[in-house]
Amino acid sequence: MATENTAPPEPGTEVMKRVNGQFITGVTAVTALDNGMPRGLAVNAFASISLTPPTVLVAVQHTSETHDCLYRADHLAINILSTEQLDVLTKLASKASDKFAGLSWQPGPFGSPLLDRSAASMEVQIRERLRASTHTLFIGRVVHAEATERDGMVYSAGSFFDGGMLTALV
Repeated sequence: MATENTAPPEPGTEVMKRVNGQFITGVTAVTALDNGMPRGLAVNAFASISLTPPTVLVAVQHTSETHDCLYRADHLAINILSTEQLDVLTKLASKASDKFAGLSWQPGPFGSPLLDRSAASMEVQIRERLRASTHTLFIGRVVHAEATERDGMVYSAGSFFDGGMLTALV
């Protein structure tokens, strides 16, 4: 028990994994061009900040192979992965030298890779890069967005699920 002068101990990694596992997140692929080559990674740390103006953020770990490319970029794409894209997720989460080999994509209006078969995609003009411990928060203005009828993939407690199969409570 903490006393007046002593803070309680920080929760450990295992506790935080269990706590975070109770939160369901969407699954995204964050992509950008790096000297004309598509680069990307799987990210579940994504949030909408505002609808007017349309503003979003993604958090990317500094040690990610894609971090520096994103840091240099003016624009990036956030592809909300569909249930049809487990192959894309597997590829972008791998250590493959060419994560885009065999992936179908189209350039957004500013060139960022928009992945085919995504539930939704947006291209974002990066406005701020904020250091947050082991990650950089990329905050940007959405300059292009499109949505499909595909169901989104969701992640919880270490597993991926069909977001279209969720049961409504109300």
